Amino acid sequence: MNALQPTSGPLSTGAEWNFELLETYDHAIADIALNEYHLDIYPNQIEVIASEQMLDAYASLGLPIGYPHWSYGKEFIRNEQMYRKGQRGLAYEIVINSNPCIAYLMEENSLPMQALVIAHACYGHNSFFKGNYLFKQWTNADAIIDYMVFARNFVMKCEERYGHGAVEDVLDSCHALMSHGVDRYRQPTPLSADEERLRQREREDYAWKQYDEIWRTLPSRNAGAGDKRGNEPNYPPEPQENLLYFVEKHAPKLEPWQREIVRIVRKMAQYFYPQGLTKVMNEGWATFWHYTLLNRLYDKGQVDDGFMLEVLTSHTNVVTQRGFDQRGYGGINPYALGFAMMTDIRRICENPTDEDRDWFPDIAGGDWLKVLDFAMRNYKDESFIGQFLSPRLIREFHLFAIADHARDEHLLVDSIHNEQGYRRVRQLLSQQYNRDGLVPDIQVTRYDHRGDRSLTLTHRRHRGRPLDDSASEVMKHLARLWGFTVRLQTQDDSGKVVDQQETRA
Repeated sequence: MNALQPTSGPLSTGAEWNFELLETYDHAIADIALNEYHLDIYPNQIEVIASEQMLDAYASLGLPIGYPHWSYGKEFIRNEQMYRKGQRGLAYEIVINSNPCIAYLMEENSLPMQALVIAHACYGHNSFFKGNYLFKQWTNADAIIDYMVFARNFVMKCEERYGHGAVEDVLDSCHALMSHGVDRYRQPTPLSADEERLRQREREDYAWKQYDEIWRTLPSRNAGAGDKRGNEPNYPPEPQENLLYFVEKHAPKLEPWQREIVRIVRKMAQYFYPQGLTKVMNEGWATFWHYTLLNRLYDKGQVDDGFMLEVLTSHTNVVTQRGFDQRGYGGINPYALGFAMMTDIRRICENPTDEDRDWFPDIAGGDWLKVLDFAMRNYKDESFIGQFLSPRLIREFHLFAIADHARDEHLLVDSIHNEQGYRRVRQLLSQQYNRDGLVPDIQVTRYDHRGDRSLTLTHRRHRGRPLDDSASEVMKHLARLWGFTVRLQTQDDSGKVVDQQETRA
């Protein structure tokens, strides 16, 4: 990209855009983002699409290419009907964690909205994808597009060979288990479409070479040896949290093509894993930077008042936090909280109060660019809120804590706006973004591989919460993949089994 020199007037006037203007604004925003604020980004690939294409991207998880599945078509129809009836809007953009970073802009957007989207996605989200430790550790931006091409081709070949119904059955079951198909502590192998194709061919060649009907006529080596399983150690020796990985490696009845589909869905679940842990930070970072970059354009005289009025109107709508008694309330708006925290960190660095110096002695009066960059790179939502949520923001958001204990007849005001209350509110709010509180802790604890081949899972309740009614349906999907009996035990905080259900294949 070529940096632009400051101009003597606005880059353009009016709401109409063309591709030359988009390129001009992209260069102007890049000049500020890269040269003044030193954001580190992947190369950008900007594509303009129609609303129907945006709906299609919605349905397929925002990826430009993916394997076919009936649920994507259902989601497309649902979103399209709501959009046509005016019951919902569409995002101004979709951005993909890839290298180059792909950003989709809707062609219906006005020029100010296109500029906002470029700043938000191409320089905000893009720099977050490249810098945050979770994305660096758990995803591979260089390989995701090639891998999705491989996945699509493989699934379509399986549909031709084995039938749509058989493939969709496997995909349905894998999708039901996606939340339990990620590694939180073990480094996953990098994505590589070439390696996947090579590994697939090697498995097929090996299976062909090993196949010989004569081996079926030989007696089993252990026939008549008696049951000696009583002294065998438990398998797996340690509980396994990645259910899809365990199914892929150990399910007794899965065919090689079915195992590959399980692997594909597991890789997709791992790709999206960091996004679920950084929603507040990611959107807050991108919103902060589109606000900062476009205001800098205005300060330099490169955009006019009409441009900024439209940008600020959209920005205000995005960061509005509705009250609990207002229509459309859906909890804490991640855009509102994230943007407020990013902006507040800059304020603490530039204009700290005595309260700020007491609560944040390490950053008060510091370099806000360095502090924000450090926070972006090294935190997730849970730890970010626990570290940087200030008393001032707690007051502005009117946050306080209400305790609702089962043993008490009445609600209790747990924390208010005092020093102890601020710390308690911050702690409780950060815990709401802890994945353990959102996804049940279910792990494989026993596989009877020398007996009836049953699989035993253990669910450890988080704060006494039971599983909801969907658990039995998910167990059916797991039993379908496993091929034998699956048992689910629920333990309380003391480790005592308080419930057990069994599902047969």
